[in-house]
Amino acid sequence: MKALLKNLVPVLLMTIGMTINGYSASSGSEKTSTSTMTPAQAEAMMKRLEEIKAMEPDNLTRSERKAVRKEVKGIKKAMASYNGVYLSVGAIIIIVLLLILIL
Repeated sequence: MKALLKNLVPVLLMTIGMTINGYSASSGSEKTSTSTMTPAQAEAMMKRLEEIKAMEPDNLTRSERKAVRKEVKGIKKAMASYNGVYLSVGAIIIIVLLLILIL
């Protein structure tokens, strides 16, 4: 059992390290927002997206359509940061192993 743990712990640590490095490298160029979004703000953004979907684009001028497209992109970018908590594969493996060892 100890030999298994001695071999498995470094592998798990390397796996977690790779996922953390991969995440930080991919999100380093993007702007990060320090403010958090409340559920009420998220609901208001979703309602606004529904209003925009209900609009008829034929009735809008070219500049209005461009402004609406820009607004939709901004809302989707803001909503992308509100998605929730993600667990890496390495973190899930560690949680499962800890549960096995405890139980």
